[in-house]
Amino acid sequence: MANILDQDQQWLLNCLTATLDPNQEVRSFAEASLNQASLQPGFGGALSKVAANRELSLGLRQLAAVLLKQFIKKHWQEGEDSFEHPAVSNEEKEVIRRLLLASLDDSYRKICTAISMAIASVAMYDWPEGWPDLLPSLLKLITDQTNMNRVHGALRCLALLSGDLDDTMVPTLVPVLFPCLHTIVSSPQIYDNYLRTKALSIVYSCTSMLGAMSGVYKTETSALMTTMLKPLMDQFSMILGQSVQPEDPDDWSLRMGVLKCLNQFVQNFPSLTESEFVVVVGPLWQTFVTSLRVYMRSSVEGTEDPYEGRYDSDGVEITLDSFVIQLFEFLSTVVGSAKLMKVVGNNIKELVYYTIAFLQMTEQQVHTWSMDANQFVADEDDVTYSCRVSGVLLLEEVVNSFGGEGMNAIIDAVRDRFNESRQEKAAGSLVWWRMRESTLFALASLSEQLLEAEASGLTNISLGNLVEQMITEDIGTRVHEYPFLYARIFTSVAKFSTVISHGVLEHYLSAAIQAVGMDVPPPVKVGACRALSQLLPEANKGIIQPHMMSLFTSLTDLLHQASEETLHLVLETLQAAIKAAHEASVVVESIISPVILHTWAVHISDPFISIDAIEVLEAIKNAPGCFRPLVSRILPHIGPILNKPHQQPDGLVAGSLDLVTMLLKNAPNDVIKAVYDVCFDAVIRIVLQSQDHSEMQNATECLAAFVSSGRQEMLAWAADSGFTMRSLLDAASRLLDPDLESSGSLFVGRYILQLMLHLPLQMAQHVQDLVAALARRMQTAQIAGLRSSLLLIFARLVHMSAPNVEQFIDMLISIPAAGYENSFVYVMSEWTKQQGEIQGAYQIKVSTTALSLLLSTRHAELGKVNVQGHLLKSNAGITTRSKAKLAPDQWTVVPLPEKILALLADALIEIQEQVTVGDDVESDWEEIQEGDVESDKNLFSAARTSCGRTTYDQLEAMAKAFNENEEDGDDDDLFHVADPLNEINLASYLAEFFVKFSHSNRGLFDHLCQGLTQAQQDAIRTVLER
Repeated sequence: MANILDQDQQWLLNCLTATLDPNQEVRSFAEASLNQASLQPGFGGALSKVAANRELSLGLRQLAAVLLKQFIKKHWQEGEDSFEHPAVSNEEKEVIRRLLLASLDDSYRKICTAISMAIASVAMYDWPEGWPDLLPSLLKLITDQTNMNRVHGALRCLALLSGDLDDTMVPTLVPVLFPCLHTIVSSPQIYDNYLRTKALSIVYSCTSMLGAMSGVYKTETSALMTTMLKPLMDQFSMILGQSVQPEDPDDWSLRMGVLKCLNQFVQNFPSLTESEFVVVVGPLWQTFVTSLRVYMRSSVEGTEDPYEGRYDSDGVEITLDSFVIQLFEFLSTVVGSAKLMKVVGNNIKELVYYTIAFLQMTEQQVHTWSMDANQFVADEDDVTYSCRVSGVLLLEEVVNSFGGEGMNAIIDAVRDRFNESRQEKAAGSLVWWRMRESTLFALASLSEQLLEAEASGLTNISLGNLVEQMITEDIGTRVHEYPFLYARIFTSVAKFSTVISHGVLEHYLSAAIQAVGMDVPPPVKVGACRALSQLLPEANKGIIQPHMMSLFTSLTDLLHQASEETLHLVLETLQAAIKAAHEASVVVESIISPVILHTWAVHISDPFISIDAIEVLEAIKNAPGCFRPLVSRILPHIGPILNKPHQQPDGLVAGSLDLVTMLLKNAPNDVIKAVYDVCFDAVIRIVLQSQDHSEMQNATECLAAFVSSGRQEMLAWAADSGFTMRSLLDAASRLLDPDLESSGSLFVGRYILQLMLHLPLQMAQHVQDLVAALARRMQTAQIAGLRSSLLLIFARLVHMSAPNVEQFIDMLISIPAAGYENSFVYVMSEWTKQQGEIQGAYQIKVSTTALSLLLSTRHAELGKVNVQGHLLKSNAGITTRSKAKLAPDQWTVVPLPEKILALLADALIEIQEQVTVGDDVESDWEEIQEGDVESDKNLFSAARTSCGRTTYDQLEAMAKAFNENEEDGDDDDLFHVADPLNEINLASYLAEFFVKFSHSNRGLFDHLCQGLTQAQQDAIRTVLER
């Protein structure tokens, strides 16, 4: 430290030391002092000097570097979102940059990492223009073979910087940088595996950017990669060709770096990689096979250290699992590549055979899952990041790429591994069950593809016989010794229930029912519940009815023992049991309902469990004879909760509203009236008074359910005949308040829609006020979903105004809109921007057909409105943060009629894509041809023909597929059933519209079509040439 700063520097050191003091008051005072000091000139430079001073303690230096990074973020660059005054002077910036660069060769890696992060923070603002000597300095450091600390510091810094490179830097950087990196990777006698791995991480980042650039700069990027690919592939071959060693995380990390780079090569430059790939095939197989041996000893058997949960000094995971997962990811890329799959085609059975061995439960998993059933359920349900999951993804890729051949390879490998487990069992092995479980796990994970292939005749593998052989052999196995095998057998039975014989199926169904109530290990109960939740709905009622009472008893007992993830599973099983019992449920309703209601109330703060509980209650409600008893049980408790919302625990009011909404769905009139009498006033008050957005959202949905279910009859239920309608309009007024936060209004569109559909006469007199309120609310909406739902109301109003749509347009024109000429201009500008984001079959039908009605009017105002067209393609290549600020996205401006016609054509294209998945095209920039080029030619130009054009009959099939694909919608569909627009066949409607519109004014139609893309023109021609 310079002598002239001794006093200030000492003060700073004292402050930094005090921030680590165990006394809270001392710490707080020191932090406040540092915060004040950060506003003074020279503070950043002082922190840099502390971080650079190698005579000080590591803790203080690291703390100074971290604070410096925060200081840079706040005070370096004016105009940034995070900027706070004052700004750092240019002189101080120069001091900081110089000190940081000089500190990169620190021998302590944590200090080096902290310094590198500070340099990266500065570089984000200054590099390259404001710090031109940064890269030359770093390149000089990494080539200094006399000082490995300098190499490490420079590599660490370059690794951080390489993540923020853009297409102007990469072409000039790569030719200079890659030879240096290649030298490091290819010199194990000089550089250790840690440094070689860091060099590979930079290769990976640069290759990723080159891949992104290749779409625009194909020739240039290919030229860059061509010169570097062979030397790198040769080195990769040497690294992968060595056998994987146990307990060597640096070696695993190095191989991971190689695999990640190869992944980028294959994904972004498959044609270039194909010619060089042969040199790594053998070494890759060597790594794959030898890694299994290490994995078996380290992870499965637990006799060697797998370095689970370990990270290097830079925070990068160095576990054996992470290496194997990366290996699977790369193999999946190879198998899925049209150019490279043939490389492994002759060894596909061996690939699957080894992969199944990787699927075995590890010693750590057995220990964790035995102790914690919740973790077992969570890891199985959430497809947790693991070797088992990655291995299954590879098997799925084998099936997708190789079809019947791949499936046969899987079945053959399963049989081989099954026979091996038999031999292990006969030889007295204690772990024979692991391979048996992994084979069942592999089969069950691929059950959908395998069953579909057998049903279609693609394969002839006698799947049912194979599964039966595997599961019946272990019927006599002791459940307490092999709980995970039993759990997997239960889930496998459920997965393959359609091909398993009735006798075997009934045996395991009975066994699962018994297991739920027996004293068996938790994993067995988990497997039994999974099987029951899938088997009960299709089970023979005569067989299961005698056991239903005991099953209900066992499941309700389990509810008291279960928590978190297992609770989800038990509730799911209970729901299936109630649906299966059907008429018999009325006998146990009085026993089950209170238990479920208690579970719901206890877990009201957990939205997932409370929703599960409500779904069970809904199943009870739908069982014959249970509806009214359940309602009479719930209403006395719900009424007081809703009437005194401020006195309730968090979440109880919102949850209670969900419960009421559930009761209203498909309810008979007397039940709706009973719920109305107890809850309606309270729900209205919540909408009008609550500040809780969850309560407001659920109350809005509840009111929508009241209107949807009660309809006109509901208006007569209050003593004051006008009270109910006034209340509904008051609620709408609050929800449409433009000053209300968007989250509170989120479901107002759904509510307004129900008012319009079911109370049209009452709403007709308020249309002008409603339209004005909708426009005001939409202008302040911050959530895209809210804007889309409000646009749907405008679309529905267009339909309601037919055949006088012109009058509705005139109304919109007469209503002002802030910042726009009128509400029509505003609504159409938003509508045309949002149309492509609207989701749901009903919503798409209503909005799309409404646009066609607007266009059909040929209203004079349509041509006067200009709206956002398409995004202009930038010639600048990849957009970085700095580029985005300097040159934000630019859009064309087009007349409204042209935009509407384009959106209608897009709807035709989307319907086609719903059913036409298309050929298996290699997802590779290199394969992309120029397309979607706008044509200046007339739509009806006879010179152009469309190869493979969709016929009108296919369009009809598309409409059917479109409707089927949307049938799995959410509960919103219940509210849309009453709308006749839901019956529209969108493909037919659009076809008819285009025919009529083109015939009514051919000149206008031709003119509008000139602005469409080729794909849009082709879609329209399809329906015109039928």
